[in-house]
Order: sequence, then C-alpha cells, then structure tokens
Amino acid sequence: MKTHGNVHKGDRLGLLMVIFAAILWGTVGVVVQTIYAESATNPLSIGFFRLAISVPWLFLTCVRTLGWQMFQITKRDLALMVLTGVMTAFFQVCYFASINYIGVAAATLITLCTAPIWVALLASLLLHERFTRVIFLALICAVGGTILLVDVQTGQIDIRSHTVFGVFLALGSALGYSSFTLCSRFLARRNHPLQSLTVGLFAGAIFLLAIALSSGLVIQYSLVSWIALLYLGIVTTALGYLLYFSGMRHTPATVASIATLLEPLTSTILAWWLLAEKLGSSGIVGGILLLMAIGILYWENLRCNHRNSERS
Repeated sequence: MKTHGNVHKGDRLGLLMVIFAAILWGTVGVVVQTIYAESATNPLSIGFFRLAISVPWLFLTCVRTLGWQMFQITKRDLALMVLTGVMTAFFQVCYFASINYIGVAAATLITLCTAPIWVALLASLLLHERFTRVIFLALICAVGGTILLVDVQTGQIDIRSHTVFGVFLALGSALGYSSFTLCSRFLARRNHPLQSLTVGLFAGAIFLLAIALSSGLVIQYSLVSWIALLYLGIVTTALGYLLYFSGMRHTPATVASIATLLEPLTSTILAWWLLAEKLGSSGIVGGILLLMAIGILYWENLRCNHRNSERS
C-alpha cells in the first residue's frame, strides 16, 4: 500500500522528469536552425530523421526492459499510441516550419505557451469539463500575448503575411502537442512508457516518411547536420520523451503542460545567446501576457484541487 509520503515523492519525481524533458526540448530550436544553416533541407525531412533515429534506441531499450511484455497492448491503447505518434509528427513539423517564418524564440513561445490553453479547451470538449470564466480570461491573455509577441506591423504586407502564416503553424503545433499531452496522460496510467514511445514514434516516423517521399525527402547533409540530427533523435527525442512519459505517470496533464514552459525559456535564452535573436519590447510584453495566462490556469488548478481535498 502506498503511503502519502511515497505518493508525494512520486509526484515530485514525476514533475522533475517533465521539467528536465522540457529543458532538453528547449535546445531543439537552435539545433534545427543550425541544420537549416548547414544543409538545404525541409521540416518534413528533419522531423522524419528525428523520429527514425530515436526508434531503434527505444526498441532495443524496450526489449531489454520488458521482453515479450512489450507486445501486450490492448487494441484501444494501440490506436491511441498510433494517434500519439501522428500528433508528435504533426506538431514538430509545424514547429520546424514556423521557425523559418518567425524565428526560434517566437515559434517556441507561441507553441509552448498556448499549448496549456489548448489542453483546457480540449478537456472541456472531450472530457466535458466546464469552460469557466477563468479559462476564458486565460485564453484572452494568450491570444493578446501572441499578437504582441510577433509584433505585426501594418505597413509591411509581405512580412505580415509570412508572419501570420508562421503564427498559424506555431498554433497548429500547439494543438498537436496538446493532443499528444492528453493521449500520453491516458496511456501513462495503463502502459509502460517505453511501450507507448516505441509504438507511437514508429508510427510517427512512418507517417512522416510517406509524406516526405511524396514532397521530397532530403538525405544529403553535412557532418555537422548529421551530428545535430543524431542529437535530436537520441537526446531530445528518445531520452526527452522517455522522461516525459515517465513523469506523466505522476503528473496531471495541465501541470505537465505548465512545467514545459521551461522549454521556451531555455530556447529563448539559447536563441539570444547563440543566434542574437531579439523579441523587442512588444515581444516581451506578449511573453508576459502568455505567462500570465499560464499562471491563471495554474491558480485555477490549485483552487480546484484544494476544493476537492476539502470535500474528501
């Protein structure tokens, strides 16, 4: 029987795993920017190689850890794992593409800071949770912050159209990431993280390969780019997602999505330090509004938990 101390310790460890995964993911933007600078490639090709490189490592680890148990998966969970893999492919390709239009810092902030808003909306639609005034206020802050973050200037039509397209890509990435979060939270309670990851990322790699082959799969890269791709596949994907899925066993989806705000913080610091990217004053205000939106959701989550504990 689990004691309260063990439960709280598991909760803290799970949250630390999610936080460390977020820090690893925060390095993705700068690495992808390096690949773009070194090689003539596209988001689909980068996304495919990232997943394809991670799958063999995960499969071998899964076989060594679980043995034949790795194949004991129900049909419903298998379908969810495949959906999780497809959503992983979708959100990372949208993210990689948005970097080309709005840069690493803005793409990461929009994707990760609006993802908890999507989580709240999807939970309201799919799990029949109430869409409260507090959640609506958080949504307004997130939308306002996004507009300020990209600093759209009305006098520059071409730049504006490219910027708006980049923003839509980043928001699409956030939606895909939110779907991934909700599915992974459900799977984490019923399956070992290695099972979900191996099946999901394999499905995502197949999905991306099919699309990349039809649109042009780039296989020629410089040595620096191949090293960067190996880093993306082994460190940020295999290790990062294993930490995330393991942490999701003890961490609610909303709390996990809030904890991953360390990703845009890490990415922004790296982009400022290595790529000399600047957000400007309006971008800073936009980032603050996005963080306020997350703070509102976090406060609402704490209030609901406190109210539920009093009832029990």
